[in-house]
Amino acid sequence: MHALDVDWDHPADPGPGPRRDHVRAYVASAGADGHLWHGVRTLLLTTVDRATGRTVRTPLIYGEDADRVLLVASGHGAPQHPRWYRNLTAHPEVRFQAGAAVHKAAARTATPQERDAYWPLMTALWPPYDDDQAGTDREIPLVVLEP
Repeated sequence: MHALDVDWDHPADPGPGPRRDHVRAYVASAGADGHLWHGVRTLLLTTVDRATGRTVRTPLIYGEDADRVLLVASGHGAPQHPRWYRNLTAHPEVRFQAGAAVHKAAARTATPQERDAYWPLMTALWPPYDDDQAGTDREIPLVVLEP
């Protein structure tokens, strides 16, 4: 799929519930309402669905290191990687909104060395990631977004 085939401007939002409410408030307020969630910064990640080719938007906690944005594909410790992660492994071109700013990025799974370095940073932001990792047999991926 080529970038020109992707409709980045009209992504699907999560199903009804708190995540959809978060996304819609975030978008409507240009990030003023929703960028901070439970005391942590969140972004809206838009990926290309690997099955349909349509864009989908997901709210996620993020960290930063220089010009890199860091995400944790915990899925609350579920046995499978979350959908957004499986999408970006199939199509690594993504968009994300952090506050009011929208960025293009290339997404990739962190190397083992990067994961070792960044995991403590991310669990300092959101300690439940350690519980998620302890509750699943899979290694939870750490994702690096680069401009």
